[in-house]
Amino acid sequence: MSSTELPSVPAAHVLPQVATVRVAEGERLRSVGLPGVTLTVRSRPPRREGLPPALYVHGLGGSSLNWSALMEQLDGVVDSEAVDLPGFGDSPPPDDGDYSLTAHARAVIRYLDASGRGPVHLFGNSLGGAVSTRVAAVRPDLVRTLTLVSPALPELRVQRTAVPTGLLAVPGVTALFTRLTRKWTAEQRVRGVLQLCYGEPGRVTPEGFRDAVQEMERRLQLPYFWDAMTRSARGLVNAYTLGGQHALWRQAERVLAPTLLVYGGRDQLVGYRMCSRAARAFRDSRLLTLPDAGHVAMMEYPDVVARGFRELLAEVEGREPDPGRPKAGAGSGAPTENSGS
Repeated sequence: MSSTELPSVPAAHVLPQVATVRVAEGERLRSVGLPGVTLTVRSRPPRREGLPPALYVHGLGGSSLNWSALMEQLDGVVDSEAVDLPGFGDSPPPDDGDYSLTAHARAVIRYLDASGRGPVHLFGNSLGGAVSTRVAAVRPDLVRTLTLVSPALPELRVQRTAVPTGLLAVPGVTALFTRLTRKWTAEQRVRGVLQLCYGEPGRVTPEGFRDAVQEMERRLQLPYFWDAMTRSARGLVNAYTLGGQHALWRQAERVLAPTLLVYGGRDQLVGYRMCSRAARAFRDSRLLTLPDAGHVAMMEYPDVVARGFRELLAEVEGREPDPGRPKAGAGSGAPTENSGS
């Protein structure tokens, strides 16, 4: 192993005690043991029995908490669960230290197979969008619809603002960054994340900022925090180099599930211009664009994303959308909706 490589963190029994993960009102957390991984699953009991199941997959550095606002918006529409990918949120590292895109997709597939909840309405953001694309391509039997918020699919011309995140994949960069930022407070780190991920950071409430700081403080106590970030970033970059049937854009073309694509006009990590290519690649796609949103539209505009999903669901189920409900694209948020290919 090169001296610039980070060592893999062993199994969870050696990990220190840290603060508990925040659970929003109406949510539950449980731990699910699967071959090679243990996943924490956040759920929100539905308002009534018989609602179709949904599963949410977060992005790089995120957790199932990223979906709480959208889950609340949809609690009368679907039976929601969100996973913490291995090494993120409250899930311990994978037993084999594998954070590749394929390994993350395998963890999601193993959970769906073990739970018997499929086919589900699958949601993914950023890295989770790439993971969900792969799951939908290789296991179409598990996916009823696919909703992707700023999916991290390969770009030929990466935005300059996304370069620092991509550099995490370069050996030695994470160690250098942690040395340079060792005196940064959790508040400083959170403000930096908000500036990068939100189109309008001012939309975050004081309570939301406080919760984010507490979660950052908790994560920084985990000895595998930077290891999971680095190896997952490297796994994503490596996935971008794959050709043939394993290429992400090729897999996007194989997705059979009706797909809702959500892109933010102020996204600094996934280029807004990629929405057109994605709409062409996914064969049964709808495009929802939010000019004022950044990288995490489901956190910034959960009501608009929920509205877009309800319209997708109504279409899939052969029903007309509620005539009293404004279509995505109407209202003060100024999102627009277009049809994909």
